[in-house]
Amino acid sequence: MRKIYSFIMLFLLAMQASAQAPGAKGPGGMAGKGPGNIGHVYGKLIDSEGKPIGYASVIILQGRMDTATKKMKDVLVKGVLTKTNGEFSLDELPLRGPLKLQASGTGYKTYTQAVVFPPIDKDLGNIKLATSTTELQGVTVTGSKPLMQMDIDKKVFNVEKNIVSAGGTALDVVKNVPSVNVDIDGNVSVRNGNPQLFIDGRPTTLTLEQIPADAIESVEVITNPSAKYDASGGNAGILNIVLKKNRKTGYNGNLRAGVDKRGALNGGADFNLRQGKINFSASAMGNQMKSRTNGTTDRNNFGDNPVTRILQSNSNKTNGGFAFGKVGVDWFATNRTTLSISGIKVHGEFNPSEVIDINTDTIRNLTTSMYSQRNSASHMQFDANGLVLGMKHLFPKEGEELTVDANYFGGKSNNNADYTTDYYTNGQGSPVGHTSKQQILGNGKITFITVQTDYVKPFTPKLKLETGLRMSSRRTESNFDNYMFGQDGYKLIQGASNNFKNTDNVYAAYASISHSIKDFGYKVGLRAESSDYSGELINVKQYFKNNYPVSLFPSIFLSQKLKNAQELQVSYTRRINRPNFFQLIPFTDSTDKLNITKGNPGLVPEFTQSVELSYLKTFKGNNTFMGSVYYKHTNNLITRFLTKESDPVSGSEMLVNTYINANSSYSMGAELTAMNTITKWWNMSTNVNIYNSKINTDNVGQPSQDAMWSWFGKLNNTFKLPLNFEVQLSGLYQSKTNLPVNDNKGRQDGPSMQQSQNASQGYIASFYAVDAAIKKSFLKNNAASVTLSFSDIFRSRKTDQYSTSEYFTQYYNRLRDPQMIRLNFAYRFGKIDATLFKRKNMAGGMQGMSEVVQ
Repeated sequence: MRKIYSFIMLFLLAMQASAQAPGAKGPGGMAGKGPGNIGHVYGKLIDSEGKPIGYASVIILQGRMDTATKKMKDVLVKGVLTKTNGEFSLDELPLRGPLKLQASGTGYKTYTQAVVFPPIDKDLGNIKLATSTTELQGVTVTGSKPLMQMDIDKKVFNVEKNIVSAGGTALDVVKNVPSVNVDIDGNVSVRNGNPQLFIDGRPTTLTLEQIPADAIESVEVITNPSAKYDASGGNAGILNIVLKKNRKTGYNGNLRAGVDKRGALNGGADFNLRQGKINFSASAMGNQMKSRTNGTTDRNNFGDNPVTRILQSNSNKTNGGFAFGKVGVDWFATNRTTLSISGIKVHGEFNPSEVIDINTDTIRNLTTSMYSQRNSASHMQFDANGLVLGMKHLFPKEGEELTVDANYFGGKSNNNADYTTDYYTNGQGSPVGHTSKQQILGNGKITFITVQTDYVKPFTPKLKLETGLRMSSRRTESNFDNYMFGQDGYKLIQGASNNFKNTDNVYAAYASISHSIKDFGYKVGLRAESSDYSGELINVKQYFKNNYPVSLFPSIFLSQKLKNAQELQVSYTRRINRPNFFQLIPFTDSTDKLNITKGNPGLVPEFTQSVELSYLKTFKGNNTFMGSVYYKHTNNLITRFLTKESDPVSGSEMLVNTYINANSSYSMGAELTAMNTITKWWNMSTNVNIYNSKINTDNVGQPSQDAMWSWFGKLNNTFKLPLNFEVQLSGLYQSKTNLPVNDNKGRQDGPSMQQSQNASQGYIASFYAVDAAIKKSFLKNNAASVTLSFSDIFRSRKTDQYSTSEYFTQYYNRLRDPQMIRLNFAYRFGKIDATLFKRKNMAGGMQGMSEVVQ
């Protein structure tokens, strides 16, 4: 009888709502239903003894103006009956109110509660029908996400509407994010340091070039990470790439295709299907690359006898591309428990070729003059696979949750290169005297496993405990075989070859407490980490091993809200930067004679202490300003160092660029960021970073580099024009600055051979760059769009470096892919009310676990 009564009541309420507000129906037959309805509430009805109440009715009402009576009346939006276990779930609700929930059943008092979004997914907990009603605190809903948000330990920049990066990669996205600087080789820096890359809150071994721009929702810049985050990453914090997720019930997706001025194609497709307890998503993307880089080097070698001058010009072409695929399934087992599995596949192939013209002259008496030309042809290929298993459980108490994640990533790479050098008898244009040939055959593989669990326990609405455990294990193997061509063909040079493998493990636990007292808030945490490292030179059976004891990493964040929408924050953290694989590998790479590199297995981690003070002011009209001052001090800084060794191929003496632990270093600066709505059609963001740094290398007898004040600025403008046109104009300026401390990215394809000597003193000359894009949206609901983008309009995003040491002076410049033009087309499709499958229940609507790319 209770079940029949509940059905009859729901039917009568639906009929009443239909009769009272005929003009307010949505496409599904109920009021308030539309494409933007993505709100979701869920919970459980229990009696006074805690037993579940099944087959009770739960409805959502919305207050609307009756056009006939001109009075506000409640209109039914959606209704459902509770399951036998008392659970209910209502999704596709409008985000704007006023909304209220009513729950009733035979023998129970009617329960009424206001429903206010956000958050979009709202757990109402266990509701006792016999108790008095309570109302949640109201939160104002805004129509769109702000471009910048500041949390207690991070800044969030929403980049979904960034049209300059359309058809590109994550590198193109972060170029327009305040606080982030990207050089022409794709090296990313934050406040003049190299940050650790995260994807959806987890470390990754992918590079920014392997992540499509269209898959990114926001970028989080975490300059001073709390104890919750991995303590590694050194003194530049974390750059977290947050991928797009889909909340809509039904099916939807998009198609993309584009081309650049050299004919390189890009394309992709996304599809999402959500029905009942299952959410399925799939993505496939591909990008071709046709890159061009030109550069020159002018170098005086004082170590040669007699002193020589080398003039070198480089012309590099890289053709290739990569494909990216992802599949994920979320299963909403209950209203509060979600199980997820997702996998990725990445494949890439690149074919770099380079021509280097080398003129060598003796400075004194001009007794020697040589000209040679080196042609290289390489093939690089990588394959990566990832699997993520996740569980997220929400407890009845608002904010209490438990997550468990297991992540696997495996990748393989092959890198083969042929080098042919022709030596001419009497300078350029003369006959070839002799030719040398060199071949390098390389391959590598990596396995990365991470298991972690996090638990959040709110004691009160303003007091919260966060704890977690994490274990990560990384295994890497690298093989480089160096062959020289002789009378008997190619012969392996053992002294210039290397076969190396290593394993490093990190174990961590953390706990933090956050609390707010009126307008004052704090977050105090402590993280403990221990790690170990072991390596082996396979061909000579030489072993290396380091065990690092437990280290403690405290973090303190204080926040004070002031009058007139102002806020102050101060933070302190301690972090670690462990040497990466290519910094440790004791292999001499002499393929670039002006930049011979070698790792140092004796490196130890560096520790950084950071202090930061920030001020945030929100003005009327969606305008914000944030200013920060910061200071970082590092012990045992890992930095480059020049030394002399014997060439294993020729036996002659050569300069080697290796790594050491310096005594210490410091960096300090001030950063200013503003996000402004100039008019309804013009938004502007501005970022300026003024900084100073110094390295103390007295411990190795090398003069310390002089401190230098520098500044970096970035400006981004977005203009909304009539007829659905949108224009974006951005620019940056980097002043003269010191050479980077360490720009080795540790990729699988080996150490970078495109960098100039930076183990010495010197500077990078100032430069600027301007990018622009125009976008036209059309078709119904602007489902289609065409974007035309221009990067480095004035051919000014270049690298000019000067470096000097007791062994040489060198000028070096490079320019990569200037004045790049891309044309991209995108089309969105979907049906929110899916009818592909028969609806069996009204569960779902809860946000699934992250579709992680590792």
